[in-house]
Parts: sequence; structure tokens; C-alpha cells
Amino acid sequence: MVVTVSDIPRLLAELTLEEKASLLSGSDFWHTQAVDRLGIPAVMLTDGPHGLRKQAGATDHLGLNDSVPATCFPSAAGLGSTWDPDLLRRVGQALGAETLANDVAVLLGPGINMKRSPLCGRNFEYVAEDPHLAGELAAPLVEGIQSQGVGTSLKHFAANNQETDRMRISAEVDERTLREIYLPAFEKVVTRAQPWTVMCSYNRINGTYASQDPWLLTDVLRSEWGFEGLVVSDWGAVDDRVAGVAAGLDLEMPASDGINDARVVEAVRSGDLAEADLDRAVARVLHLVARSQAARAEPGTTDHEANHALAREAATRAAVLLKNDDGALPLERGSLPATTVVIGEMARTPRYQGAGSSQVNPTRLVSALDALREQGLDVPFAPGYVLAEASTAVGQERSDVDLRREAVELATGRTAVLFLGLPAIDESEGYDRAHLDLPASHIALLADVAAVADRTIVLLSNGSAVAVADWQEHADAILELWLGGQAGGPAAVDLLLGDAAPSGRLAESIPERLADVPAQLNFPGENGVVRYGEGIFIGYRGLDATGAAVSYPFGHGLTYTTFAYADLAVDGGPVTEATGADDVVVRVRAVVTNTGGRAGAAVPQLYVGRPDSLLARAPRELRGFARLELAPGESRPVEFTLTRRDLSHWDTVTRGWSVEPGALEVSVGASSRDLPLRAVLPLEAPARRAPLTGYSTIGEWVADPEAGPALIGAMGEFGAMFGPDSPDASMAAFLTSMPVVKVPLMGMSRALTVETLEDLIARYGTR
Repeated sequence: MVVTVSDIPRLLAELTLEEKASLLSGSDFWHTQAVDRLGIPAVMLTDGPHGLRKQAGATDHLGLNDSVPATCFPSAAGLGSTWDPDLLRRVGQALGAETLANDVAVLLGPGINMKRSPLCGRNFEYVAEDPHLAGELAAPLVEGIQSQGVGTSLKHFAANNQETDRMRISAEVDERTLREIYLPAFEKVVTRAQPWTVMCSYNRINGTYASQDPWLLTDVLRSEWGFEGLVVSDWGAVDDRVAGVAAGLDLEMPASDGINDARVVEAVRSGDLAEADLDRAVARVLHLVARSQAARAEPGTTDHEANHALAREAATRAAVLLKNDDGALPLERGSLPATTVVIGEMARTPRYQGAGSSQVNPTRLVSALDALREQGLDVPFAPGYVLAEASTAVGQERSDVDLRREAVELATGRTAVLFLGLPAIDESEGYDRAHLDLPASHIALLADVAAVADRTIVLLSNGSAVAVADWQEHADAILELWLGGQAGGPAAVDLLLGDAAPSGRLAESIPERLADVPAQLNFPGENGVVRYGEGIFIGYRGLDATGAAVSYPFGHGLTYTTFAYADLAVDGGPVTEATGADDVVVRVRAVVTNTGGRAGAAVPQLYVGRPDSLLARAPRELRGFARLELAPGESRPVEFTLTRRDLSHWDTVTRGWSVEPGALEVSVGASSRDLPLRAVLPLEAPARRAPLTGYSTIGEWVADPEAGPALIGAMGEFGAMFGPDSPDASMAAFLTSMPVVKVPLMGMSRALTVETLEDLIARYGTR
């Protein structure tokens, strides 16, 4: 039997209470529950932010058995660095096709939590430190996956920004910070792409577990954003299952061995849970089952060779050229074997994906060393350091000192290409990193090799930012490969030889010092609580606000050519009460020119700032970007638009999006700190008129064009101090921050009685 959406009302009527409750949890680690007597099948949900991880055999209690072969694409840190929505859509289509071919209904991803701290152990699974970039890239990825008839699970909702104590930590974060930093990427993907499922996170938010937070799962996600799908728990994230059903958590994964099913049944029978709430969740589960049926009836096949080629393209575009002094890259192919050596075990034993639940069993895995040899380039190689995951490789039984000595001898007088990075143990789901540094053996190897080599090229393999300030002077070029997936090796060779040009841009800042990152003052918390005391100032927002030096800024990335930015034009109109959230208010135009001798990809970026704001603001925030493939000498115009929502902040008084009038700074350039084009224009918008109360200040009352004169008049002689002809302006300035209720209570004005003030509040306070 095939379940259809039209069957759902009938099935709800025929299901017993116990059967309804059973449908709200898994039957094992990966499958939903079936009800055979009514023809309701089980469907499979499985890991896969950057590749399908489907267990090959029976599920085990942790879901960690070997998985079927699948294409391993670059992890989210790399995909985010492409700044390429079209590429992510194509990667999504390939992921969706492989998911469908393996009879899986939902692929668990992508992850779009913000990189609040570079130490988060799961940063390799997250797209960016900026919500605009994360949302703009994750939406086409979701659309691509779901275009194949399978679902996604947008995760981890919300404020899941560390691994330390992740199953019980309470993220204490104010609403403006949530709305402006931690929720917008989710909002963009939900409203634009409608993922089939959203996965709630383990943590608590301001004391309430995400799995049972009605404000998060119902008020925001469904009522405000219009989410139409199913909310599933992260595996093991449920605390109070009955409260979760009432709050909007539909499906608990994995199975709870019937424990929570029984609790749901008992709660309905006792009246503690309305059966309508249970039916609502059951209907969403049945809808998920129904919508997966059509495509799974004809699953199709997977073209692994085509997907491997796409993985190679993605890895190439993910790489970020951080530094390239004197054109050290690309290398000359013809002289390569005679003049160049490859050093570093990671060239032979690649670190290509992160550790934890997202590990994919690749269909192929090609190292950079093998990729060179496949092209007939048998370049001399030395492992250079001990790597735990390469314990069986030739030479790994030796010490770091011996391996380093051999590498230095080989590199003398030659171009040394060093593959350095983070071993798998250094970053993983389940725990956070302790520092930003490369292993000491890698840094020592670089210093010794650079002292004798003609040129030194560093290729990095890591899932999140590493500190480079203490060693980058030893390198002529630094190419950040991230975790490049199964084709990361051939992609690295393409970039080294110039068969492809680097086009990635940093989706996360690389600070000079960890201590410069504002979040580190409160990371990872203590006693079950982490306070997001830095507020909106994460990533480049915080680094720019404090003026901290960075090694490489957000948005940075070089290539084998150069670009110029010119002809900035900005046109803006007023924001009125009739201006809709998606209405365009400002248009920004510029011209980008390839000024070098090679083709390359420019990524012009648009930032906005509010230099005269009365609010705490970052100096600039990303609001747009484009990707332009330009031939040598080619110029191309680029246009950005800014909507009312793009110009809004979250108003904590009115609890809504508001545009502040005043100066708007618009900047266009190559990174958050390379912005050659700037313009400032006045932005007209309705002044916010906050509700006036007795605890509003005298200054707030006086600033209101109607209530101000009324209050001044009601205060008699005392009120004259606050008028345009104030006899004592300094005293008025001293008193304007005083709540107006203090005036009668402290006897400052006999004319303004408590009763008179109450009349004023009744007249002006609720407008």
C-alpha cells in the first residue's frame, strides 16, 4: 500500500491511541515506525550533510556500523567557502539522487549554526560565521536535494554553537542576538526552500530545551516563518516527550524502546496532553511518509563518476588562497619533478572529512600524491611527521625528529610543497578544540624546511580556522583546502599546477589571537550555562568592532589574477509605513574588472553600516555578494539590492523588525576589510515611537512630538527646564535619563501629580 496525503484523515481516525504514540518515535536508530495493519510503512532518515551515510547492514544502538559507499563532497566549511549558490544547488542535486537511489527518505543536513567560536568542534559541519552567507548558500543546497524527491533536515535549531556539554548546556542569549545572528539563516532557508524537516538541537535556550520550546518550534518556526514540515529531534535530544509534543516536536529519534510512547499515551488519557496535539504531530509524520513515496517508487541509479567529478570541482572552488607572495603559485608543470618535493603525510594519507556522525564511506579516495603520479609527475616525497591515522604507512614507525630531518634534506634548494593540517583527533563532533594551533611537529617541520628550501608552499587540511600568525612568514604561499572530500587530492593538484585557479573566499575570519575573539570571554560556559555576552558581535562583527588585527579577514581570498572595483552608484528611497519587508529600498551598482593576465572568479561583497546609530552595531555587515567569472581585461557590472528587511534591526521594545533613520554606509569590495568603494546616504524611515510608561525617561517623553509638549506643560515651572528655551540646559541634560514617575514621587514638580501622570500615560502611552 502507498500512503498518500489524502489518506491522512482516514488513518488518523483508524489508528489506536497506542499506534498514534508509536508513530512519534523511531522503530530503530534510523527508521520511523510502521503500522502494518494500516499499510503505513517505515521510512529511513540518515546522516549526510556532505554525503550519504547509510548503514550497510542492521542498525546498531549508536548507528555507527559501516556505511554504504557514497560520494564524499567537501564538508560544509569548504562548501561555505565557495560563495557559489549555483555549485551548492548542483551538489544538492547529486546528494539527493544518491539518497533516493539508496531508498532513504530524508538526508540529515545541512547544518547552518553560526561559528560563534573557532573552537567549536563541529565547525567543519557548519557553513559560515555570517547568517546572510549561510542562508544564501544553504537554501539552494536544500532545493537541490529536495528536487530529487527526498527531504532534508535543517539543523541544529537553534543556538547549537559548541560541543562542550552540548546535551544539557543552556545558551543564555538575548532576543535581539537570536533574531539578528542565530535565527536568520534558518528563517531564510525555511521561507525560501521549505525543508521537509527541521532538526531541533540538544541544548537549552534560556533554560528551556529546544525540543520542548513552544516559542521556538511553534511561534517562530511555524507561525512567523510558515514552516510546513516536520520537526524531528536530534538523536537523543528529547527531555520531556509530552511537553515536546505540545510544543511542536513531532518525531523523536531514535526509538526510546517504548518508554516515551507510553508516557504520551498516559498523558492523553489523563488529560495532560490534548489528543489534538497528538493528532497534529501524527499527521505531520504521515505527511512525511506520504511525500516520500512517489520518488522512492522509482529510485533510479547513481552516476558515481559524474559525482566524483563534481566533488573535485567543489573541492577546487572551496580552496582559499590566503597568501601568494611573488606569484609562488601556480607551479611550472614542466620543471616539477626536478625542482619540487612534496612533504607531509597528509599528501599521502588525506584528511578529507570530519569526525563523528557525518563520516562518509567514499566511493573513491585519491590523495594528492596519487593525483600527481596519475599525471606522470613522480615528485619526491617525505612524510615529514607522524600522523596517527596513517600508522600503517611506510615510515610512520619512525619519530617526528627523524622524519623532519629526512624532509629537510630532501627540500634543500628546491620548491617544497608542504601538506599540513589538523589530525582527526583535533576536531570532532562531541568535543570542542582546546586551541587554534597546528600540531607542533607541523610548525617545526615548516620552519626547518623553509630555512633550506628555495620556495615553500603550504597546503592546509582542516575543518575550521587555524592560527597562522606565528608561522606564515615561513611560507611563500598558503592554500587553505579545508576538508576537501574524496576528490580533494586531485583538486589540490589542479590548483598547484594552475589547471584551475583558486576562487574560494573565507566564510570565517582567521584571527591573530584566540583572545581577540569576543565570544572567548564566555566560551564554553560553566555549570551548565553559557552566556552569549558578546551579543551580536561574533566573527568579523566582533573583530571589526574591537579593531583587533586579523591574519585574514572574512571574505578574503586571492587567485591567480587581480581585480579592480570602480564606479560605485547608490540609489535609495525612503522607508515608509507602506514599505514591505521584501520591498527594495536601496540599489547599489559597481563595476568589477579583471586587471591581470588570467581568467578568474571575483566575489564582490556588499556591506552596510550605520555609523550614527543609537544602537550597539557592528561597523559593517554582509548584505550581498556575487560571483563573476572574468576573462583577462574583462569588466562586468554588478548590482545589489537592499530590502527593508536587509536594513532592519530587531527592536526589543516593539519586538519586531524596525529600520532606524539616519546615515547608511554602503561598501563594496573583496572582503570585510578590503572595501575600496564606499558611499554614505541618508536613510529616511519612520521614527520609532515606543510605548510611553511611567518608567520611560523624561527625555523619551520630551522627544515624542505630541506627548513631549503635554508633559512639559503638565510639569509647570519644572517643565520649562526641558523646553527649547531652557534656563538651565546642563541640569536638563542631567535629568533627562530619569524615569518620569520619579518627578511626582520625589517632589520635583507639584504640578505633576501621580494622577496627572496616569492621565498622560492613558492618553499617550498606548498609541
